[in-house]
Amino acid sequence: MTSHLSHPKYRPDIDGLRAIAVLAVVAFHAFPNWVRGGFIGVDVFFVISGYLISTIIFENLDKGTFSFTEFYSRRIRRIFPALLLVLIACFAFGWFALLADEYKQLGKHIAAGAGFISNFTLWNEAGYFDNSAETKPLLHLWSLGIEEQFYIVWPLLLWFAWNRKFNLLTTTIVVAIASFVLNIKGIKHDMVATFYSPQTRFWELLSGSLLAWVTLYKKDTFANVKLKFDLWLLRIVFSEKQEADGKTLSNVLSFIGLLLLVYGFWRINKELSFPGKWALVPVLGAVLIITAGSKAWVNRTILSNKVAIWFGLISFPLYLWHWPILSFARIIESEVPSRNIRIGAVVLSIALAWLTYKLVERPLRFGNYSKLKVTVLVVLMTIVGYVGYNTYERDGLKFRTVAKGNDVFNYSSHWDGWGRCDIVPNIPNGGCRLLKDSSPIDMLVIGDSHAGHLASGIKHYAPEKNINVSVMLYAGCFPSYPVKIDGVTYFDCADNLIKKALDYGINTQSVKTVILSGYAAIQIQKNRFHESQSLSEAQILNNLIAFEAGLDITFKALVNSGKKIIYVVDNPELLKDPKSCVVRFGRLNCNLRISKQAYLDRNLLYINAINRLKDKYPSIIFINSVEFFCDNDYCYGDKNESLWYATRDHLTPLGSRKFVNSFSNLFQF
Repeated sequence: MTSHLSHPKYRPDIDGLRAIAVLAVVAFHAFPNWVRGGFIGVDVFFVISGYLISTIIFENLDKGTFSFTEFYSRRIRRIFPALLLVLIACFAFGWFALLADEYKQLGKHIAAGAGFISNFTLWNEAGYFDNSAETKPLLHLWSLGIEEQFYIVWPLLLWFAWNRKFNLLTTTIVVAIASFVLNIKGIKHDMVATFYSPQTRFWELLSGSLLAWVTLYKKDTFANVKLKFDLWLLRIVFSEKQEADGKTLSNVLSFIGLLLLVYGFWRINKELSFPGKWALVPVLGAVLIITAGSKAWVNRTILSNKVAIWFGLISFPLYLWHWPILSFARIIESEVPSRNIRIGAVVLSIALAWLTYKLVERPLRFGNYSKLKVTVLVVLMTIVGYVGYNTYERDGLKFRTVAKGNDVFNYSSHWDGWGRCDIVPNIPNGGCRLLKDSSPIDMLVIGDSHAGHLASGIKHYAPEKNINVSVMLYAGCFPSYPVKIDGVTYFDCADNLIKKALDYGINTQSVKTVILSGYAAIQIQKNRFHESQSLSEAQILNNLIAFEAGLDITFKALVNSGKKIIYVVDNPELLKDPKSCVVRFGRLNCNLRISKQAYLDRNLLYINAINRLKDKYPSIIFINSVEFFCDNDYCYGDKNESLWYATRDHLTPLGSRKFVNSFSNLFQF
């Protein structure tokens, strides 16, 4: 294939800028406390991509040499080789390392990565039951999805505008402003959607596009403006008259751009609402550095040195390799890997990136047989995508040796054999289950997923008592009537599902017993204890007041109805993922006990609140889970070589049966 597309002149400083971006991302993922804002390196990549791609499109539309076939052929030869290698490597490694549910998710992410829709897939996954981000080996492909979606939409839009004689600058500005406005508005309502949506991210790439247009079509005007500013700066700095040559302004621009990036790496962190207005910091920093040109001191000395250029050249495969390696290390260790393991992961990523660039990326990107290469790459990507989707559809290929350890973690088996009921709407992450469809309900279980994980035990023992049970739940919704404190309403979620369930229990004559269970500590602290998120003392106090007040009015209403009320005091939360007990590569790593005193200390507010309510409502039966899961020194997630916990805070079906058995004598009327 003869090349017709012209390309911008190579700038070593842009490779150096790529190096800063990728090293910041790698450093953030490996050592997040060192470079808290390293993830903004992705935003720098967006600007660079928008600049280079738009330069190609603008130039070739102007010359009449633009070809969609050649444009996308070049994109395929640039992106597919390294991506295919990483996807195949993840699939192969996961075959031996991942449980069925983990491998099923990996298969879905491989399919999404091959189809360049990872951002949409991850967006749809974000929620209460979503796996920890650290255990998704292909999480980082969200950014590649946005870039590829830009590569599809933007050339078509520019080509359409060009053919109809629209002003390309106006087109670019209008789309960029619309995207930025959506970003600013969206961050206030749905941060997850704003993070992953292409329409709220395109403005970052379009910032590079605007710079490309100015550089191509207003080069002389820009040069004159640059000289005027340069002369103004010289007059400020020097007492004697100096001749303006544009270098001073270039140096100032690149230096400010570098300072903005350094500030962003230091100041921006994952607790801030990002992208939003904060994304302006890396975007503006990257734009200023590119605008300064390759002869500016920062660009020439720092960004164009051999080390920076080398990292820039391997930046794409390095970005692709580093996260799967760190993520797999996290999965296998079942906790944050040690510093030495993370250092080793980074070194391995760099080595694999260099080999990928040298042996795979360059040979397939350049040289002869372009049509054949493109055809083979597209076919291979299609096959890999299909294999990933097939793995997802087949529930993670449970016949694999390591996958057989997955059965104990089958959280959905809590619902085996239960029918649905129409007392409450069938809504995602919630709903209603009946043990016997046609009989009146004798016992009602209300709460969040911590009520749900009691289902296996209740299902096991309820038939012995000849009672019919319904479980009404919604993930994340605590079993309490809504309560308003200082103008803020608490426990009002899921379209009042919990309120409907409580009202049903009070007003239905056949219901003799109501069991309440929920993830209580999270209502006060607003985070799981193994995750880092801190609230002020005032916020915690308000949550505590609301928690106690909500249970107070709930208990009062239930007691007045004459029902037997059972409140299940929440089971202790582990600090380690129970999946660490599964044998991976012949390695068993299981120690699921935690200090009882440490548990009591960090749950002191919750325990004190329950004790006060216990004194106030002596007729309510409080099931103290600590007495079951703990001895004098420790609380356990496994006993007698059996796992009782499926996650850090949810029980396995076996754990549910063991726990419910300890109070099943109460299922009597």
